[in-house]
Amino acid sequence: MNILLTGASGFIGRNIAAVLSQAGHRIVPLSRQTGIDFRHTTAPANWLPSLRGIDAVINSVGIIRETRQQPFAPLHRDAPIALFTACADAGIRRVIQISALGADETAFSAYHLSKRAADEALRALDPDSFILRPSLIYGRGGGSAEFFLRLASWPVIPLIGDGQQALQPVHIADVVACVRRCLDSPAPGQTIDIVGNKTVTFAAWLERMRAAQGLGPGCTLPIPIHWVMSAFQYLRHVHPLCQPDNLRMLLKGYHADPAPLADFLGRAPLDFSPEFFFLDAQEALSWTTR
Repeated sequence: MNILLTGASGFIGRNIAAVLSQAGHRIVPLSRQTGIDFRHTTAPANWLPSLRGIDAVINSVGIIRETRQQPFAPLHRDAPIALFTACADAGIRRVIQISALGADETAFSAYHLSKRAADEALRALDPDSFILRPSLIYGRGGGSAEFFLRLASWPVIPLIGDGQQALQPVHIADVVACVRRCLDSPAPGQTIDIVGNKTVTFAAWLERMRAAQGLGPGCTLPIPIHWVMSAFQYLRHVHPLCQPDNLRMLLKGYHADPAPLADFLGRAPLDFSPEFFFLDAQEALSWTTR
């Protein structure tokens, strides 16, 4: 298939491109690295030239921190809606939107609300589309995974409150496997939550990351949540993950049943293995078939 892939230079996009290219698909990548500014692609006419000869479209554009140059509204909402409208006009019926777990009726952050707006527009335009909502993604090259790996390696590991926030981390290989399955699925029109098959606490997740680096149990330092929130008001200018809304999302927690994903893939989500922190999607999928 000829596949238009937006956000092709990001963590998710790079892994999708590598696996689908190996499977024989032709990827047409669009990203800032290819000279595309998605702030200026908010009309369907902006997209129509790129859709000539395209069989399927995957939108993996996503940012975790909003800036003046990269705001949520045009990147997560306006440009995708214009793309989806152009796909409908061009008769492209296989459209895959990479959204996020929590982009539903409970959404409260600007990140989730912008993702949800695009999801709802796509459902209205194309009932045969796929909307994929991944949980916290880990794997080689992932910004959040690398940040937490560094944090877990510290002699004293700071915890948010008591560190008992629940997570359902999923490997990038399962995200890509789901995208690959969407391309030939005979049952379109689905919204699929992509989550790991185990729920772990934030503290336990950091301990897993520490052990994966060959380090022994660490000393933890619980930090009151209001102190963390105050620190994030300053740290948000230093690191993209240290955003107050990201902290609020972590505290709220998002959970989903992994069974629908297992039914769709024809297998359970990958069981956790320490090696997976250091494998990309292509490597992990190969590793699991040995």
